[in-house]
Amino acid sequence: MRDTAVFLCTLMLVFAACGCSRTQAADSPPNLQEEEMADKGGGQMRVYVTSNGNTIVYGLNDSQAAMDLYAQLPLTIEVEDYSTNEKIFYPPGKLDASDAPVADAGKGTLAYYAPWGDVVMFYDYFGKGSSLYELGTVISGEEFIEALSGSVEITGEKEMAQELNACVTKFTDKRWKDEKI
Repeated sequence: MRDTAVFLCTLMLVFAACGCSRTQAADSPPNLQEEEMADKGGGQMRVYVTSNGNTIVYGLNDSQAAMDLYAQLPLTIEVEDYSTNEKIFYPPGKLDASDAPVADAGKGTLAYYAPWGDVVMFYDYFGKGSSLYELGTVISGEEFIEALSGSVEITGEKEMAQELNACVTKFTDKRWKDEKI
């Protein structure tokens, strides 16, 4: 009985942390991907850059270039140093920057440099540049940008939701079978 109470408390904490607002039927495992997408509504797309156990979260704007980048995720890609204030990577496909705002790049700006086809993560101020278009800005993890090097994982919230949902489903399925809830 104590194990059941601990399990239910843990499950409630997981739901609270995910921002889930609907209650699930007791006979079916929760689907966090649906919950997260419903809670986000028409909200900002997010991109997660992970390296060496650190994650940087960017909120994307609603430009076609940002959507083009998001559509190419997930990626495992090499990040390079460029200049003294930015890290760059080359997505596999070009981005359509026709409606993207020109970037006034500061610390935490995610941008696309159209002539070279690279995505730029700024960790210090840059300013404006011709053909430099803003894709979004950092939400969290800004302090990790400068340390990025080598291979990084870049995912969108859809992959993060799927990963979390799979983990919780595996845990709850096992517990429901073991506890016969």
